[in-house]
Amino acid sequence: MSDHLKRRIGPGLLTAYGVGVMVGAGIYVLVGTVAAQAGIYAPLAFLLAGLIAAPSALSYAELSTRIPEAAGEAAYVEAGTGSRALGLIVGLAIVAGGTVSAAAVLRGGAGYLTGFVDIPLNFAVVGLGLMLLVVAIIGVLESLAMAALFTVIEVIGLLLVVWSGWQAPVSPDFTAPAAPYFSGIGVAATLAFFAFIGFEDIVNMAEEVKRPERSLPIAIIGSLIITTLLYAGVTVTAVRAVPLEDLAASERPLALVYEAGGGHVAVLSAIAVTAALNGVLAQVVMAARVLFGLGKRGGPLGVFRHAHPRFGTPVLATVLIGAVVIGAALVLPVSDLAGVTSTILLVVFTLVNGALILLKRQSPKAPFRVAAWVPVVGLIFALLTLLAFAFGAVS
Repeated sequence: MSDHLKRRIGPGLLTAYGVGVMVGAGIYVLVGTVAAQAGIYAPLAFLLAGLIAAPSALSYAELSTRIPEAAGEAAYVEAGTGSRALGLIVGLAIVAGGTVSAAAVLRGGAGYLTGFVDIPLNFAVVGLGLMLLVVAIIGVLESLAMAALFTVIEVIGLLLVVWSGWQAPVSPDFTAPAAPYFSGIGVAATLAFFAFIGFEDIVNMAEEVKRPERSLPIAIIGSLIITTLLYAGVTVTAVRAVPLEDLAASERPLALVYEAGGGHVAVLSAIAVTAALNGVLAQVVMAARVLFGLGKRGGPLGVFRHAHPRFGTPVLATVLIGAVVIGAALVLPVSDLAGVTSTILLVVFTLVNGALILLKRQSPKAPFRVAAWVPVVGLIFALLTLLAFAFGAVS
């Protein structure tokens, strides 16, 4: 067994991985929720959310070149604060968040699948979960290649929504918009922020990336820009094609947009399943790498520090994460899983930005550097979003 992962990933695959994680299944349901708050100005809310996420993404980009390790956030917090215990807690929180998120998405994707394929839900959960687990074990290049294929299908699906929506008659809400309600736009931007969670997963692939000091910043920043533009385009189309009341009330708002332009809902449902599979695969791969990185620090988690000599992947960590994901998806409803990942990650974003502030004071030099104010703004934005979520602005 080896204690090292194989460097096989370039910036292109890594960017596709980041886009796939962020797009996931979230945009397929989030548009209606955002439109309920911001109305016709929902696209503006998504653009604002991208700006809110940007400082933290830039902080991650610098930290990934300073400390290119698999247990990204854990290593950053440990280096910045000098506390190994806090780093371990952050690492385990990332593993827990990724696992819970993957379970929720797996159950949701299986639900979409049973909508047009006549199989029991539990059979779909186990079948899809095992298929993705095998891919994750075989190799990171194979995993990211499949994720890239899924990402292409997801993006094609969103472009189909845009195309179909522009064929539909224009909604009266779009032709005679109400005056902007800035408080609603702010709340909507906070909601939309959760559609951008995923760029942080990129840094946990650091030990398998060729030239990490170059590839990681490109992938983090590139995936955030691509996703922001996609979200804005899709949301403009949605509020143009579907009345706001219908959009806000639907659990499948993009299907309404697709149907409004004459598209068949089964096509979009199949794409939504693909989006879910991409999200699950990405989270399993990420969480296993964090567990591998924590194992390299020794202690009880040291059993996870080994990579398979042939596949070059952390097999034991991957099997454990995959088993927990499948088990949680079988026994826990999506409603019980919702919100946990977002809360965990906002706390982690706060700690990571704080760690970069401290590291910049200790050593200003880095292969990729951002301005000193960037992590400060990232920390403030993460705290404010966390507070908004805690006080019920985000439900």
